[in-house]
Amino acid sequence: MKLNKGKILPLIYFALYLAVTLTVALNQPLNDTFPSLCNPPDEHSRYKVPLYICNHGTIPTGFEEELFSGGCRWTYGFYTLLPYIVQGYVMRLVHVFTDSPLALLYAARLVNVAIGLAMAYVVLLLSKKIFRDDRVRGLFCFLVTFLPQSLFLHTYVNPDSMCLLSTALMLYGLVCGYEDDFSFKACALLAAGVILCALSYYNAYGFILGSIVLFAAWFLKKEDGRWKYDWKALLKKGIPISIIVLLCVSWSFIRNYILYDGDIIGLTTKENFIKSFGIARETWQSQGRSLGDMLFGTDFFKSLSNSFIANYGSTSIFTWRGVYWFYRLVFAAGVLGLVFRGARKDRPLPDRKWLRILFHGVMVFCMAMPFILLIRYAYTVDYQAQGRYIMPGVIPFMYYISHGLEKLPLWTKSPERLKNVLFALMLACIAASLLIMVYISALPYYLEVSVL
Repeated sequence: MKLNKGKILPLIYFALYLAVTLTVALNQPLNDTFPSLCNPPDEHSRYKVPLYICNHGTIPTGFEEELFSGGCRWTYGFYTLLPYIVQGYVMRLVHVFTDSPLALLYAARLVNVAIGLAMAYVVLLLSKKIFRDDRVRGLFCFLVTFLPQSLFLHTYVNPDSMCLLSTALMLYGLVCGYEDDFSFKACALLAAGVILCALSYYNAYGFILGSIVLFAAWFLKKEDGRWKYDWKALLKKGIPISIIVLLCVSWSFIRNYILYDGDIIGLTTKENFIKSFGIARETWQSQGRSLGDMLFGTDFFKSLSNSFIANYGSTSIFTWRGVYWFYRLVFAAGVLGLVFRGARKDRPLPDRKWLRILFHGVMVFCMAMPFILLIRYAYTVDYQAQGRYIMPGVIPFMYYISHGLEKLPLWTKSPERLKNVLFALMLACIAASLLIMVYISALPYYLEVSVL
């Protein structure tokens, strides 16, 4: 007998998500709240972009003084803008009914709450494709959605929330495509994920490249002992995806090319703009210190680990030590479990060994790319050891952790009743860790200050 029967667990899953995200989104402050700094990271600067769109009905450039924050001489107008555009026009709609600054802020934040809810739903659908056991599906969903830091990204104004949804869509589109030979549905999901990723967060661009590789690889097949590439099928299905993606994303890069003298990403222009004010960033590189000193001579990895698990406010609110150790033990056990041989029938990919190897190689690449970009940014631009920068890899990471846990002898050799107990205990610990972070560690700080 399995615990996950009917719709009870999905209802708990979505209800818990909404209860916690709404608690955080409606209570955390917008501006710096010294000395506790319990406001979300840089939200007061990010929020100026959708607020500008709300007030003017147009998309700002990165040079708008209205977007400056105090002595900060650069703006988030240089970055990808789709999340802010959506928030800005939702705020503009709300503004028709009320002039309340608080209502406008809530409108912007609730856009990300809704995006996170959509992601939670896609993750649930994905779990049904990649795991056969309902209990492991539930574990995977809870690990992805209720990792405290993952959920936190859906509660304030940022592009990370849409980025996480985009990775879920791309992975779900790929898995569906491997199951139905890339039907219209799979192609549409894949295209939607690529579009949202391209217009939300550069750190996740590895998923776009990886999706292209895995999509193209599908059409290489071995028939009658000979390798054959189905170019006709590739073009028939790939060209419509490419056209849709280019139509939806090209405007952003063309706009940047025109505004920023050929800088289609905008980040070089941003750095040059900062330097034009005589502001010099002091970095590990500019000080002549080595990358090894930064990585191993500081608490870089400890800070990165803690903030990947749970770190609210402006990297200022941590939670109980037991929460961090619980997740570290889960991660360690999941990685250990990967060394055990699993049942062939449980593999979600088709029976093509080379394709499975390629798929896993791409997933490792997608997890590694945000980490590599973070290290480069921390060393050459601005030292940051924050887990939110590597969060784009959370879905494949939790897939491997969940898959590793189900391969442990403790699970495979246990009777069904004990599996049910272990499953319920894991979900309870994950939910408890989230509730401790939000209601015990963070909410008391929020209640001490006003939202605005």
